[in-house]
Amino acid sequence: MKRAIFLDRDGTLIAEKNYLSRPEEVEIFPGAVAALKRLADAGFRLFVVTNQSGIGRGYFTMADAERVNAHIADELAREGVRFEKVYVAPEAPDQPSRGRKPSPQFLFDARDEFGLELAESFMVGDKLIDLECGWNAGVKQSLLVRTGYGAKLELKSPEQLTRARVLDGLTEVADWILQAG
Repeated sequence: MKRAIFLDRDGTLIAEKNYLSRPEEVEIFPGAVAALKRLADAGFRLFVVTNQSGIGRGYFTMADAERVNAHIADELAREGVRFEKVYVAPEAPDQPSRGRKPSPQFLFDARDEFGLELAESFMVGDKLIDLECGWNAGVKQSLLVRTGYGAKLELKSPEQLTRARVLDGLTEVADWILQAG
């Protein structure tokens, strides 16, 4: 059985920077790399699923987003962590999109390309659309982190989170997943 962790990027793995387009502005959350290493060592395949509406809005290019993603991948690789694939939805919210979260399409694509069992996989993010993406794909659990926008969402709309597990950050996500299986 191939299990996966699907991660939102901004606000989940790295600090939210309001249309981040420059690699030198990337701040990986403390403990994130070690948490991902533990999950990978436990047999989970790691994926990033990110909406990058700044591209569709004309604030930066897909090449800029790819440079940021490559920088993140390089930083994680130093600790022996790698993503199988990074899925990017470049469209603005008002533009038609195949993969923009909450669409589960990128999770379905990963399932088909990598032979994953979504019912044994997890979606992690800091926004409701991240959780909905996981629910729409039929993952085992959608996890909200309090980093990024997560703490505000938890305070503002707790009724929308009844199906989610809410945790402080990726360290706690790894702890919970490895205990829950």
